[in-house]
Amino acid sequence: MKLSQILTLSIQKALQDLFDILIDKVEFQMTRKEFEGDITLVFFPLLKVIKGNPLEIGTKIGNYLVDNEEIVIRFNVVSGFLNIVLSDDYYITFFNEIKDNPNFGVVEIPSNSKAVMVEYSSPNTNKPLHLGHVRNNLLGYAVAEIIKASGKKVYKTQIINDRGIHICKSMLAWQKFGNGQTPESSKLKGDKLVGNFYVKFDQEYKSQISELITQGKSEEDAKKLAPIIQEAQQMLLDWEAGKPEVIELWKTMNEWVYDGFAQTYKNLGVDFDSYYYESNTYLLGKEVVQFGLEKGIFEKDPDGSVWIDLTPDGLDRKIVLRSDGTAVYMTQDIGTAIQRVKDFSDVGGMVYTVGNEQDYHFKVLFLILKKLGFNWAESLFHLSYGMVELPSGKMKSREGTVVDADDLMEEMTVTAGKIAAELGKLDGYSEEEKSKLFKMIGLGALKYYILKVDPKKQILFNPEESVDFAGNTGPFIQYTYARIQSILRKADFGLDVANSPAELHPKEKELLKQIALYPEVIQNAANNHSPALIANYTYELVKEYNSFYQSVSILGEEDLTKKVFRVHLSKKVAETIKAAFKLLGIEVPERM
Repeated sequence: MKLSQILTLSIQKALQDLFDILIDKVEFQMTRKEFEGDITLVFFPLLKVIKGNPLEIGTKIGNYLVDNEEIVIRFNVVSGFLNIVLSDDYYITFFNEIKDNPNFGVVEIPSNSKAVMVEYSSPNTNKPLHLGHVRNNLLGYAVAEIIKASGKKVYKTQIINDRGIHICKSMLAWQKFGNGQTPESSKLKGDKLVGNFYVKFDQEYKSQISELITQGKSEEDAKKLAPIIQEAQQMLLDWEAGKPEVIELWKTMNEWVYDGFAQTYKNLGVDFDSYYYESNTYLLGKEVVQFGLEKGIFEKDPDGSVWIDLTPDGLDRKIVLRSDGTAVYMTQDIGTAIQRVKDFSDVGGMVYTVGNEQDYHFKVLFLILKKLGFNWAESLFHLSYGMVELPSGKMKSREGTVVDADDLMEEMTVTAGKIAAELGKLDGYSEEEKSKLFKMIGLGALKYYILKVDPKKQILFNPEESVDFAGNTGPFIQYTYARIQSILRKADFGLDVANSPAELHPKEKELLKQIALYPEVIQNAANNHSPALIANYTYELVKEYNSFYQSVSILGEEDLTKKVFRVHLSKKVAETIKAAFKLLGIEVPERM
C-alpha cells in the first residue's frame, strides 16, 4: 500500500474518533526543507468542519497518529500544516521491497487498456529536419514513453506533409538546376539534397521578382507573374491530375528524403509505429462534411462553401470545405483522426505534438470532433510547445540559414569531446570508446537541455552551456551514474547480507524519500504530458545522491551491514537514473 493510502486511512480514523467527522479525501504535500518531516498533512480544509484552534487540532491529530500508527514517530504543527516524521523501519521496509524490482515505478499495461496515439515530427518533404523538429521529436517520443510507463498502451505516429506547392518548388528547381544529381552522385543525404533545391528555388524566385520590379511591375504583381512560381503552380495541378512523369519525380525525390529522415531519426533515437502521408489523407474528411450537414452541425453558404459556426463556444466561424469543393487543412485533420481510430480500433485518445502557433487550430479541431459525436474526442490533447532559438537568432529554411538537425547533433558530439578532453576524463579509452562516449554525452546534453524545460516555454538553446559537467545538465547526471558504476565495480565483497541497518543516516533517509517519489512523478508527468517533470526529478535525485556521497563513507565504511546497504542504495539510485533517462530517450555511460 502507498504511503499516502496508509496515512489517509489512519487520518480518517483519527478524525472520526477525535471529532466524529467522516472525510473522503486527505491532502498531502512534501514537507518543506526548513521543517522536520517526511510528509505533510494539509489540514486547512478541515478547519471548515472542525471548529477550534488550528495548533490544538493539528496536535490532537499528530498525537493520535503517534499512538496508533506504527510508522509515525513524531510530528510538528506549523499553521495549518501537520509535518509528519516517519520511522526508519518504514523506509528500510520500503527499500527492501523495491531494491530488486527492475521495473520500479512502471505500471504494467492492462490487456484491456485503451491506447493513446502520440503524433510527433510530421515534417515536410522539401527540406531536412531542423532544430524545431528536434524539440518536437524529443517531446513526442518522451511523452509516448512516459505514458507507456504510466500503464497505457501507446502508438507513435506521424503525418508526413508530402504534397503541395512547397514540394513542387524543390521538384521544379531540381529539374531546372539539378543536372540529374542524386544522393549517391552528390554524396549528400537525400533530405539535404532536396532541401538545397528548395533554397535554390527561393533564390531564383527572388531574382525574377527583382527583375520584374525593375521592369515596372509592382511587388505584388511581380510575385504572381514570376515565371518560376507559375511553373511550380502548374506542376501542382499536374500532380493533382496524376501526370505520370510528375508523379514519378515526386515519388523519387520523396524517397530520397525518407531515407535521409530515417538516418536522422536513428541518430536522434526516436521511432514510430505507423506513418500517415498527406497525399493519402488530404481527401479524407470530405464525406464527414456531408454527415455534418445532415446533422445540422455544419452549414452551407450561398457560394457552396461549408462552415461551422463556433461563435456560441467563444470561437469563430470556420470553413471546412471551399466553394470549389476542395478540402482545407481542418477537413484533412478531421478525416485523419477518424481514419486513425478505424486503423487502430483500441485507440481511446490522441496527443498531437505541434508548436504553439497552432493552438487555435487544435481548439477548433477538438471541438468539431466532439460536436460530431466521437466519444474519443474527449481524450484529445494538443502538446503545444514554444519555439527553440539559438543565441544567434531565429531559423529560416527558405534562405538556407536553418539549424540543421544532423549538423546540430554532430556539433554536440564535437563539443562534448572538447570539454571532456579539457577536463582530462579520457585516460584508458580507445578511439572507438571515445567516439561512442562523446556521442552519448553530446546527445544526452542536447536532449536533457530541451526536455528539462516546460514544453510551453520558449528555449534559447546554448550548446556550450548544455554540455557543462556541473549543474542541471545531462552530462552532470550521466557523470553521477558513471560514478556509481565505478563504486559497484569496486564492491568486491558479498552483497547478500540479509540484515538491514538498525537506523538510517539522515542522508540515507533523504535519498530514500527521493527514490520513493519516482512512481508518482511518472504518473504526474504522464497526466501533464511533461517530460520536464521526469528530467527535473532526476536532477533532484542526483543532487541528493551527491550530498549523500559527500557526507557518508560507502566502500570505506567499517560496519559491513551499513556498507552493503549503502552499495545497494547506490545501485538503486543508478537504476532509477537509468530508467528515468530511458523515458527521455537518453543513454547513460558505464564509465566516464
